[in-house]
Amino acid sequence: MTAIKHALQRDIFTPNDERLLSIVNVCKAGKKKKNCFLCATVTTERPVQVNVVKVKKSDKGDFYKRQIAWALRDLAVVDAKDAIKENPEFDLHFEKIYKWVASSTAEKNAFISCIWKLNQRYLRKKIDFVNVSSQLLEESVPSGENQSVTGGDEEAVDEYQELTAREEQDIEIMMEGCAYAISNAEAFAEKLSRELQVLDGANIQSIMASEKQVNILMKLLDEALKEVDQIELKLSSYEEMLQSVKEQMDQISESNHLIHLSNTNNGKLLSEIEFLVNHMDLAKGHIKALQEGDLASSRGIEACTNAADALLQCMNVALRPGHHMLHAVKQQQQRFSDLREQFARRLASHLNNVFVQQGHDQSSTLAQHSIELTLPNHHPFHRDLLRYAKLMEWLKSTDYGKYEGLTKNYMDYLSRLYEREIKDFFEVAKIKMTGTTKESKKFATLPRKESAVKQETESLHGSSGKLTGSTSSLNKLTVQSSGSRRSQSSSLLDMGNMSASDLDVADRTKFDKIFEQVLSELEPLCLAEQDFISKFFKLQQHQNIPGTMTEAEDLDGGMLSRQYNTGVPQSISSEKDMIRQMMIKIFRCIEPELNNLIALGDKIDSFNSLYMLVKMSHHVWTAQNVDPASFLSTTLGNVLVTVKRNFDKCISNQIRQMEEVKISKKSKVGILPFVAEFEEFAGLAESIFKNAERRGDLDKAYIKLIRGVFVNVEKVANESQKTPRDVVMMENFHHIFATLSRLKISCLEAEKKEAKQKYTDHLQSYVIYSLGQPLEKLNHFFEGVEARVAQGIREEEVSYQLAFNKQELRKVIKEYPGKEVKKGLDNLYKKVDKHLCEEENLLQVVWHSMQDEFIRQYKHFEGLIARCYPGSGVTMEFTIQDILDYCSSIAQSH
Repeated sequence: MTAIKHALQRDIFTPNDERLLSIVNVCKAGKKKKNCFLCATVTTERPVQVNVVKVKKSDKGDFYKRQIAWALRDLAVVDAKDAIKENPEFDLHFEKIYKWVASSTAEKNAFISCIWKLNQRYLRKKIDFVNVSSQLLEESVPSGENQSVTGGDEEAVDEYQELTAREEQDIEIMMEGCAYAISNAEAFAEKLSRELQVLDGANIQSIMASEKQVNILMKLLDEALKEVDQIELKLSSYEEMLQSVKEQMDQISESNHLIHLSNTNNGKLLSEIEFLVNHMDLAKGHIKALQEGDLASSRGIEACTNAADALLQCMNVALRPGHHMLHAVKQQQQRFSDLREQFARRLASHLNNVFVQQGHDQSSTLAQHSIELTLPNHHPFHRDLLRYAKLMEWLKSTDYGKYEGLTKNYMDYLSRLYEREIKDFFEVAKIKMTGTTKESKKFATLPRKESAVKQETESLHGSSGKLTGSTSSLNKLTVQSSGSRRSQSSSLLDMGNMSASDLDVADRTKFDKIFEQVLSELEPLCLAEQDFISKFFKLQQHQNIPGTMTEAEDLDGGMLSRQYNTGVPQSISSEKDMIRQMMIKIFRCIEPELNNLIALGDKIDSFNSLYMLVKMSHHVWTAQNVDPASFLSTTLGNVLVTVKRNFDKCISNQIRQMEEVKISKKSKVGILPFVAEFEEFAGLAESIFKNAERRGDLDKAYIKLIRGVFVNVEKVANESQKTPRDVVMMENFHHIFATLSRLKISCLEAEKKEAKQKYTDHLQSYVIYSLGQPLEKLNHFFEGVEARVAQGIREEEVSYQLAFNKQELRKVIKEYPGKEVKKGLDNLYKKVDKHLCEEENLLQVVWHSMQDEFIRQYKHFEGLIARCYPGSGVTMEFTIQDILDYCSSIAQSH
């Protein structure tokens, strides 16, 4: 094994600068045995690298070759299989498990012990040694051949030192001087030993010869010691002399330290005193302003504001630790608190007086503004109060109780003032809407008697004549001729030469202007007051806060607007809520007054809800663009819900009245009243809703109304006794089609086509029905001919039928000479004229259609004669030209 180790070291590891420390002869377990060697090696260069190398004998010769190498740091587990019994098997766990069988247990144990020592010496890594005897894992390894292989060689690695060039040269010279140095090593070693003994003897003799010199040296040392003792005595005397100086210097140093400490303390004390004087000293001028300053003049307000800010700075100064314990600081703080309380009380009292005075001053102008439809301007009052805005901010931060009291007093005084102004304003608006005289206006300026005003308003409603658009008068409506209805309407209106429609338009335009003026007056009033509250009471109102949303209803049900905030800071949200609550209390009468005004407008004319819906929607849209969570936006949104409900109620009432219409049994129907009213409604709505925001509401109303008109036209036509059903359907659907074509309502395009189709169908039906009468016997005769042909008789054989021979044909034709035909057509024209109404002017259209249908029947009859009676020479006693002449002369004569 030793020879193999030396061979491996020489041939494989020395060229790679490695030293072989341990070797074991192994073969793989469980396979055909092929021997190889596992070698533990270390590199000779620093840093040392430890490897486990597998070496295998070459198949072609007797030399060995390196097959695979593993770094020892990659070894995870060494498994010896059995720690008690001798077992040559062992496993090494690298990236995978390698199972080996050693040639002997001793070699296996020596190899594992070497691995353990290398791990402890170089890696400091915890490799798991499983099933290994504890004796193998000790520092010392049993003596023997393997000890020299492992421990001895390992120490040799550390103790070996390479010869220097000088040493190599000396050795070479020495070996050249001895011829047998190489051939007889023992003789060479003996010679070297003798020479070493000679040198040792020479060294001893040299030492003995130098004894005298050593004695001389000892004497010199004794003298030096004596000199050292003398120097020490002198140094001791010097030290005693300097001891008193040292004590004096220590006293001086201590005195200097105390002086420095005193100066430092004096400087700090001066700094603290300067800090307190600079930050807690209020000027006499500020104190005087706080105690006696004039809060009515601009200069006095400015002085008080500066003094209040200075006082707040003094009170809010950040005192250093220990300042609160100083008596002077406590006195100054108490003085500041007294000044603050005194000034806060004086400021609150003065502002309360200003609020009261404002109520009296504004009341004196109510009589003037009550005559005109305008609201008093509060800008001068706001301008005067805004001078106190900084003082209010000071009061809010120093005495919140008095700040809240002022806020409550302001709301109480202003709510009463605004309530008087707004109620008088709305009374003037109601009077202007109902069109009363100057005496009535003067009556509105007298002390308020609400019951009397209500009674007068109701009497005005009762005497206002025809209320266009109101639907109560249609509950028991009887269909009349257009001429009689126009005469009755004109008799109800004692208004000179103005027609009913002109009067309606004038009244509605007047109402629209008044309603718009009311909203235009209220909007700046609320916005100005909200802006003033925000500035005066120092409340934040962010107009666009992230997370703020406004939930608006489609207005077909539920609430119009509901605000909610998400992600808004609590302080900002609470201040916005405070502004809203103040506005609600100050303007608590706006919403009910607006609802009363809307109810009055709806009572005067239900069509006014169209004007109100458009105007209110526009103002709500404008207010929400400014601030969707503001009081104005919320209030107008709630009122818009009422307006939309009135609008829906107006539409529902019109549909209900369509269903309740009664027709006269004695007069012709003509254009139904609800058809004319739909035309009026659509024309009015199109003019009102032009470019409006809520066009979708109108389109929904159109769909409901037009379907109601279609259904009830057909219902009335079925119930008609005096006028044929086709005439009622034809005239009314022609009127509807003309209305929709003129107004060009995009959402009713399908209904327009349907109306045209119904008009065309019933026109054709009426013409065919009416033309069956002038040539009644001739119609019956040819119907019989067509029946025979339908039964299978050939057309040329019909003349052989007894009831339809040529003689019968001539007899029937003789009954309708040209004179008789003209007479029948004249009677037909009169009957058609009697059926049709004058408003729609369809007589000539119907008559022209009858002429075309008559000519078509004439040609049909001639065709039957030519096919069924060929060569008979039988012809009608009048021609197509005669028919054209008859129809033309009849139309001209009438």
